[in-house]
Amino acid sequence: MSREAIYEVIRTPVITEKATAQSERNQVTFRVALDATKPEIKTAVESLFGVKVLGVNTLVTKGKTKRFRGRPGQRADVKKAIVQLADGQSIDFTTSLT
Repeated sequence: MSREAIYEVIRTPVITEKATAQSERNQVTFRVALDATKPEIKTAVESLFGVKVLGVNTLVTKGKTKRFRGRPGQRADVKKAIVQLADGQSIDFTTSLT
């Protein structure tokens, strides 16, 4: 998988209170492309961060209908992946990628 394809699959890490609490159970949450599959996500995380992935769970949050200046609008759908890492492995987002 090329570097460009990896960055197309994995968009951003999710840094929330709930996602941070999951790190105690060796789980990391990423925002991923809507068409990304679990094997693609696993390969991308393993090659980008150099860790061993045990499993991937995904969920799609449907976009809400909101009003903007009195006109209805639609937020985009978002797909998240919760990645289970092997024991002793971790990903530190405070350091830069090489």
